[in-house]
Amino acid sequence: METMSTVHFVSNDLIARARKLNSTLLSDVMGCTGAMDHQIKPVARGMNIVGTAFTVSLRPGDNLFLHQAIYSAQVGDILIVDGKDHKGHAYLGELMAGAAKAVGIEGIVIDGLVRDKVALEELAFPIYSKGFMPNGPFKDGPGELNEIISCGGVKVSPGDLVVADDDGVVIVPKEKAEEMLSLAEEKQAYEHQRLKTIQHYISEKKQDISLLAPAWLEGKMKKFQG
Repeated sequence: METMSTVHFVSNDLIARARKLNSTLLSDVMGCTGAMDHQIKPVARGMNIVGTAFTVSLRPGDNLFLHQAIYSAQVGDILIVDGKDHKGHAYLGELMAGAAKAVGIEGIVIDGLVRDKVALEELAFPIYSKGFMPNGPFKDGPGELNEIISCGGVKVSPGDLVVADDDGVVIVPKEKAEEMLSLAEEKQAYEHQRLKTIQHYISEKKQDISLLAPAWLEGKMKKFQG
């Protein structure tokens, strides 16, 4: 098992930059990849999270190692939990979420189900899962902490950058984080300019639609034109 002392993380500076971006920008610059299964969504709107991955692998239906992860992770970590897409039991509820919030964990992403929906919404602590069900979990193990896992169809290594919002969860490999953030910042600037162009077109009531089309479109379409 990899220990916390050997896990390399993205820097606080990179995390601060990532907070100004979003999941779609980062997925775009990674070639439209990096996003977990579309079913993994926040329990309520507006629960955006950015941080570093603390990985957890569970036996299907068993949350023993998730309990341990809550008390092993560092402040600011995001628990990324491979629940093996298990649908027979919930992996956590109000009590575990409350404890995770109390110790300073940034949020929890689970490839599986949770419970106590209303309480989790009111707690305002970011939990991402595939849905809800009342059955509680077993607590017998085994499991693993801080190993490379797959969560929602995406490979996650300890210390990877996690960016999650209402669109979903994106994982940026830690060794690519600085490069991808720079590309995402460039794309964000481009999109802001595009929005200005669209608003200008509307306000000026332009009739020449070529002024509105993105600059790259004509080149992309040439190979389809006779």
